[in-house]
Amino acid sequence: MKILLKDIDKYLNEKVTLEGWVFNIRSSGSIYFLQFRDGTGEIQAVVSKKDVDEKTWQETKKLTIESSVKITGKVYQEKRSPSGYEMLVENLKVYQIAQEYPIGKKSHGVDFLMDYRHLWIRSQRQRAILKIRDEVVFSIRFFMRENGFVLTDSPILTPTACEGTTTLFETNYFGEKAYLSQSGQLYLEALIYSFGRVYDFGPTFRAEKSKTRRHLTEFWMMDAEAAFVDHEENMKIQEELVCYIVEEVLKNRKKELEILKRDLEPLKKVKPPFYKITYDEAIELLKKKGVKIKWGDDFGGDEETIISKSFDKPVFIEKYPAHIKAFYMKPDLKNPKYVLNDDLLAPEGYGEIIGGSQRIDDLKTLEEKIKEFKLPKKEYQWYLDLRRYGSVPHSGFGLGLERTVAWLCGLPHIRESIPFPRLINRIRP
Repeated sequence: MKILLKDIDKYLNEKVTLEGWVFNIRSSGSIYFLQFRDGTGEIQAVVSKKDVDEKTWQETKKLTIESSVKITGKVYQEKRSPSGYEMLVENLKVYQIAQEYPIGKKSHGVDFLMDYRHLWIRSQRQRAILKIRDEVVFSIRFFMRENGFVLTDSPILTPTACEGTTTLFETNYFGEKAYLSQSGQLYLEALIYSFGRVYDFGPTFRAEKSKTRRHLTEFWMMDAEAAFVDHEENMKIQEELVCYIVEEVLKNRKKELEILKRDLEPLKKVKPPFYKITYDEAIELLKKKGVKIKWGDDFGGDEETIISKSFDKPVFIEKYPAHIKAFYMKPDLKNPKYVLNDDLLAPEGYGEIIGGSQRIDDLKTLEEKIKEFKLPKKEYQWYLDLRRYGSVPHSGFGLGLERTVAWLCGLPHIRESIPFPRLINRIRP
């Protein structure tokens, strides 16, 4: 009977067949110990010369690291085995004998490992990270559905900028300029008039010439938009979403967190309410920490690190100066030089994982902002139409998947949080 290793506990003391790869080999002469994986789990497979026929024994002796095989035998619990289970192999079929594997047990530099990223992702650590990524994605989707958000899709090729014109990837679209999407937000705003609450989840692009541990040129973003939701309720939804994601990862990915040696105590503290400070308070905090910064400056990675290390769970920074934020953010009626926005910073120095705001819902104000930001009004006529036909108060936010995964896994760099990272100096493999 062919099974997957994730179901191994259902077949103890039974004869089963597994298909997968040998990722480590140890021999004591008449016995081979094969560390075997199939993508869903791992097991130690024992091939004893006295228990197999000559053909199987000779095939076993040929095995190299990452050879692909089919093995058949009885499985049982074995505490001394790294996985807690063993298979006593009766038959082995080779699919392919792998060539000498370039990634060995010795320490390799990051550049070398990134050159072999297509092979590096087979390692236990990288598999653990990507399984946690999978958990985060499905946690988000479940939460959004349970809270009334409809999944939709936004275009990747767009004629306009959403976040700013300086970080756009430009392409030729049959003779006219087009850009890779920075965010699906503007299109989601159109869809709230059909569904009330919507979200998309896909790749976004920023042509930022940044080499920090937090930046990728291609990354995945979950953008959400909701009608009749103000700034305060918007932050509450973000808080509940992040708490749910953390709960699900702690509950369902204990093994992976252990592999990563992740300190769980900071994650266990992620409970509502989150801390909340204003931009002005954040400026004062930074000055007390010795940072040379003035009112009106935006926060970069260094500033976010200092702020987030000052709190033991996520912190909202709200109400930034209007001139350093996007054109669509609604001014604070109490003081229009600020906007009703928020950045949610993960603790432990990880910084921003969510950015959100209440949107301008008044046609005249939005027209003034488009003029102030020197944006081509013609390209935004469809967006202005949303304020002409049934405009309502509404808010939204975007969650960066890779930054969230990096925080949850405790990674030193964001590049490990996506299967094939795109950096300013790397587009291969």
